[in-house]
Amino acid sequence: MTSRVKVLLTFVRGHRQYTKAWLKDVVRYGNVKFHPSTKDHVDPPITPAKVLMVKRVKPFKGNPYWEKDTLKKLGFEEDSNDFVFVKNTPDMCAMLWRVKHLVKIDPVILPKNLPSTVDDLTEFFVHDSGKVDVTGKVDPARYQATMDARTSVKRLNSETVQEQLRLMWLKGNLI
Repeated sequence: MTSRVKVLLTFVRGHRQYTKAWLKDVVRYGNVKFHPSTKDHVDPPITPAKVLMVKRVKPFKGNPYWEKDTLKKLGFEEDSNDFVFVKNTPDMCAMLWRVKHLVKIDPVILPKNLPSTVDDLTEFFVHDSGKVDVTGKVDPARYQATMDARTSVKRLNSETVQEQLRLMWLKGNLI
């Protein structure tokens, strides 16, 4: 019986240590230790995106003030849930690192055939994944006609229609 108790009481805790056999194969990137699968492993070349698309996925409420301040510095507002585009610089990456649990970060992927001259009438569409599509140029006459229709005095919007129908109902003309 004492041998069983002695075995249970003399338990030595096994700490997980870094295996010495792997030390010769390790490749260090700053503080990160990487073990390549083969001896001649070479990482593929990457070109980092110049612009990042950031979307807030968690609410402002319930976060400490320093995280709220960082979100405001990045350009987020409490009420809106829009995308924010930021440069991929070390300062911005440090700010994003502080709030990475509150945001979703996607690199902006530009098309290969990006037009060399961009004017006001060139349209772009940004997908949720960060991919940018160039949809072409807008016809200036069509754009002007659309703006005239939107700003026209004769345009019936929902507020005007509701007000007119309410007045007709009160007068008794609607029955």
